[in-house]
Amino acid sequence: MKCDSTRSYVMKARAEAAAATRARILDSCRVLLVTHSFEDMTIDAISAGANTTTRTVMRIFGSKEELFAQALHSLGGFGITPIVSKDLNALVSGAYDFYEKVGDTVIRWLGDEARLPAMHEHLGIGRKHLRAWVSKAFEAKLDALEGTNRKELLDALIVAFDVYTWKLLRRDFRLSARAAQATTKRMIVGLIGRDSNG
Repeated sequence: MKCDSTRSYVMKARAEAAAATRARILDSCRVLLVTHSFEDMTIDAISAGANTTTRTVMRIFGSKEELFAQALHSLGGFGITPIVSKDLNALVSGAYDFYEKVGDTVIRWLGDEARLPAMHEHLGIGRKHLRAWVSKAFEAKLDALEGTNRKELLDALIVAFDVYTWKLLRRDFRLSARAAQATTKRMIVGLIGRDSNG
């Protein structure tokens, strides 16, 4: 009986240690996901960040691709926070606040999308979040239209709020955040007209 109890304790301790190691590896990978492309994110760096060995990383996850996929899935939702307001200034500033924090990371991920199915899936969720957010934020304007006209306006509004638009204005054109937001507002006003708070 004592032997069974000891064996059970040892097995539990081993399982807990294995789970802790796995969690550290995922944490290390998530940190690198924010700052590195897939090619630059090495198993050596991940294992060092997790205070373990590359052999352990590979034994637990099997491949870099599988580790990458599981780390991505564990991040959860990564879309624009669904703050809906009738104030266009609030909508645009909210989107830019988000992109100023994660925009460069998302752009880096987009560069990995074509060759990594897990990244394609993750970014697809983000695109759905963006479409749903824009649809809700401009619901009144969109519901006044039907068919092709509604779809064209929705697509155009999504372009105005897309991360690539943020990148073009902030990184390529090197506009200040304030100037970039003003340009984005100008695009949106051109699409929907100027509301009382627009």
